[in-house]
Amino acid sequence: MAEPLDGKNLLLVDDDPEIVLAMQTVFEELGAVVLTAGDGDAAVEMTLEHKPDLVILDAMLPKRSGFLVLEKLRSKGNGSQSVPVIMITGNQGKRHQTWAKSLGVSDYLNKPFRMERLIEAAERVLEG
Repeated sequence: MAEPLDGKNLLLVDDDPEIVLAMQTVFEELGAVVLTAGDGDAAVEMTLEHKPDLVILDAMLPKRSGFLVLEKLRSKGNGSQSVPVIMITGNQGKRHQTWAKSLGVSDYLNKPFRMERLIEAAERVLEG
């Protein structure tokens, strides 16, 4: 039986290289094909170009925040409105979570999180 992440294309977006490396290592071990981006502009560009199955998106990024990335991805006419997004953030405020949900995130995780929690969220989102 195939694993839920086997062969899935993921885009991991975070400006902390250690977090990106940790996520990349785990997801690649589970069979995912992983792309990474370190800022919001690169996240938009890579999503539009590669059409990943899932984007894991940090809220606070250089050049363009995760919220502005999400707004751009959800805008009409660019073909990315349906790409599922899991937002990760160190901000504990409920206002940001509400904003993210209003923009259509599939899940919202506060840092620090257990990697198992992120994997479970990714599997759930990808299984639809």
